Amino acid sequence: MTLYGILREKLPGALLLENEPMAAHTTFKVGGRADVLLSVRSEEELRSAVLAARGIGCAVTFIGRGSNLLVRDGGIRGLVIRLGEEFGGIEVREDRIEARAGESLARLSNRAMEAGLSGLEFASGIPGSVGGAMAMNAGAYGGQMADVTERARVMDTATGEICEMELEQLSMGYRTSLVLEKGLLVTSALFRLKAGDKALIKAQMDELNRRRREKQPLNYPSAGSTFKRPESHFAGALIEQAGLKGACVGGAQVSEMHAGFIVNRGNATASDVLSLIGLVRQRVFENSGVTLETEVRIVGQDA
Repeated sequence: MTLYGILREKLPGALLLENEPMAAHTTFKVGGRADVLLSVRSEEELRSAVLAARGIGCAVTFIGRGSNLLVRDGGIRGLVIRLGEEFGGIEVREDRIEARAGESLARLSNRAMEAGLSGLEFASGIPGSVGGAMAMNAGAYGGQMADVTERARVMDTATGEICEMELEQLSMGYRTSLVLEKGLLVTSALFRLKAGDKALIKAQMDELNRRRREKQPLNYPSAGSTFKRPESHFAGALIEQAGLKGACVGGAQVSEMHAGFIVNRGNATASDVLSLIGLVRQRVFENSGVTLETEVRIVGQDA
């Protein structure tokens, strides 16, 4: 029996897809196929899937909405568990908002604005999900998830056990957290915000989104900022100084608008993107002595 058949027996009613192209599940629009992809809808289903996969010795890869993800051209072996829109949901409780991991940051920040709650304006234009944003402590324009997080529900992906962790326990730093370092999984998070004027909150969100449109290459598929910000430097500036703004490998290009982004000009492969990442890292090191680290998560195997 195939892996799909085994999982179908163990997880009746689950949203399972076989031989699924991962390009359809990432904002980069590149990548090979997953053996089996499961879009989970609840913590109970998530736990059942983890235990079922572990029980048959199946490799498991967890993804969110694919906004910070590059899947190699050979795809992903085993089971991919996706916490996407099916795993969404928001609840407002006075000055707090609880959101499930698959909820989009855009919807979350809009819901906060509608409730007259301030603190999530920075997240309104980040094209990711709550779970991924918590894991990497996503941020922009002077704000980050750690600034508003009170606690999170976290799963141990080896055992399926879920516990609650306070902000201090999450060890959220620049584009990292205990969740990321230990391979854990956020299933939901509670945010503590401040009461504010709805019109002013919306105006700030509109202004930040205007700045994004002016400075970021939103008209091409990408995974956002490709590289982490080096200490005392800006990745985009270092790349531009190395003469690589607009540089191409196949269909992948260092954005002509913002050199910190690698974009898919329409026919890129994951191999093109990876080759361009390697070129950028080499040239920047030769030019400045700075070693760039990728912010984008890279998974799967080569073709």
